[in-house]
Amino acid sequence: MSALAPATYTAQTETDVGRLHVVVVGHVDHGKSTFVGRLLHDTESLPEGKIEQVKKACAAEGMDFEYAFLLDALLEEQEQNITIDTTRIFFRTKKRNYAIIDAPGHREFLKNMVTGAASASAALLVIDAQEGVMDQSRRHAVLLSLLGVKQLVVLVNKMDLVKHDAATFQRIETEYTAFLASLGLKAARFIPIAARHGDNVVTRSKVMAWYKGPTVAEALDDLVHVDNVAGLPLRMPVSDIYRFDHRRIIAGRVESGSLRPGEPLVFLPGGRSTTVRAFEDWPITKRDVVPTGASAGFTLEEQIFVERGQIAAHPSHAPRVGREFRARIFWLGREPLALGRSYRLRLGTQDVPAFVSRIHSITDADTLAATQGDSVPKDAVADIVLRTAAPIAYDLHHECPVTGRFAIEDGERIAGGGIITEEVSSSQTNGKGRVTPAERIARHGHGPAILWFTGLSGSGKSTLSESVERRLFDAGKHVLRVDGDELRSSLSRDLAFTPEARAESVRRAAAVAGLFADTGAIVLVTLIAPLAADREKSRRALARHAFLEVYVDAPLAVCESRDPKGLYAKVRRGEIREFTGISSPYEAPQDPEVHVRTDQVDLAAATEQVLAAIDAAVREPREDWEV
Repeated sequence: MSALAPATYTAQTETDVGRLHVVVVGHVDHGKSTFVGRLLHDTESLPEGKIEQVKKACAAEGMDFEYAFLLDALLEEQEQNITIDTTRIFFRTKKRNYAIIDAPGHREFLKNMVTGAASASAALLVIDAQEGVMDQSRRHAVLLSLLGVKQLVVLVNKMDLVKHDAATFQRIETEYTAFLASLGLKAARFIPIAARHGDNVVTRSKVMAWYKGPTVAEALDDLVHVDNVAGLPLRMPVSDIYRFDHRRIIAGRVESGSLRPGEPLVFLPGGRSTTVRAFEDWPITKRDVVPTGASAGFTLEEQIFVERGQIAAHPSHAPRVGREFRARIFWLGREPLALGRSYRLRLGTQDVPAFVSRIHSITDADTLAATQGDSVPKDAVADIVLRTAAPIAYDLHHECPVTGRFAIEDGERIAGGGIITEEVSSSQTNGKGRVTPAERIARHGHGPAILWFTGLSGSGKSTLSESVERRLFDAGKHVLRVDGDELRSSLSRDLAFTPEARAESVRRAAAVAGLFADTGAIVLVTLIAPLAADREKSRRALARHAFLEVYVDAPLAVCESRDPKGLYAKVRRGEIREFTGISSPYEAPQDPEVHVRTDQVDLAAATEQVLAAIDAAVREPREDWEV
């Protein structure tokens, strides 16, 4: 019996390259766990005494033993050891070693596959003979197709529940073969099994003599081993840079190819080149090569600038570098994937803002019906063009799978992912070097907006806008403030306080705010603009951006009691003739987007009220955003 102790559940090692990685998927309750447990048992891949331990535990609980409990027990052991890789379970046949990628659901499967934590070159898809092909059976096939898993073996399980009926098996085979063909897939084998009893798992079934094909173990051994990426070009995403005395040590994991001292390297994006000087290992060891799957720490002959996220490669076989590419994705987000909205793209150790610049087609994962649209719903597949805020290094998936797949985050959650299918050249984008509004959205992580704070002097406009500005700035937002008093002392110092001059002052403030918003900023304008008509003109002039009128409301008596600039006192002494709210009219907004009563709420509550409105405005896709 093999020594598969819990300690062997480790991250990929140098000796792990020869394993063929297999993902096992299937509809809930179709027997996936039972099959995996039986496979481990029948290939003698369980730790010594594990089955006896689980049987005793079942007896103590008054439960019948199930082979699925073996998988549960192994996964529980994995969870108790922080050094283990919880996505893989190892077994072996007489021919070679295997690793099962455990993915209990769509999200976990997708996360493991697209981020490179585990890659599968084959899949076992389990279908219940009694229930037949279900929606999730179809979704899993779509996902396998999307992620480039071409070798598929379909296991029709629980044949004992249909009395080992050959016609039932053949009906499922016919139905699912047609579905796979619509995806461009073809199963290498359909195998009737009864995992609970071990029929056709490792041992040929005596009760299904009508089946003449291989067992599951034999079918696996017949598959082509395409997991081994050692022969592909070097790809080592940089995970960190450590500084010791005069040395700068570059650290990362070799995802494909190999790395040797004295070899020339280029770091992309960036393009700086140098040579590997020496490996720096702890504890100190001497290595002549770092193979695929192993981690490396090394110094360079020249002290060039290298940062996390770059990919180290040989100059003769470097990855592509660009900001736009075509991809096939599977979307699992809570909200639809929308044009122009900012997300985060993760590829290797690269982590950059990105947005969807085009949606070519959307495919329903259940019906395979193709549609057009400007958003991708949950559980749908889409052919899209992604554009990143900064250049990234990547490969097309068919050239190098480890750097040809990616994940998309929405709100710090893995919400989708897929494979890169085509490079998009600059001639296929705007072609003029012009920075588009959608690119600014991707860079800043939000859309532009203009908030016009209006209210009487002393109502709290400046105090509130400063508080909002601080909160947005601390959150990393691109925010600017246009203050009416500052404009009066600079751009509008030639203006008097006549009705015509005040209207011109409002127009100039709106023009400045529009210029700032064109750069993708959230602009906070603090200007009384007492007449509703002038504010409405500003709204119309700035219609290309989200515009929120913020009415900072406080009774005149409260404003006068505050009198932060001493203006009300001057009015009462006759030193100011025309003053808004006393000797000059103020037309309060009738339907503002935000109405803040500063005599009733404190500054913190008022700030939260405005921030909530901003969040809704900058996250709402606008039809006039250029993508």
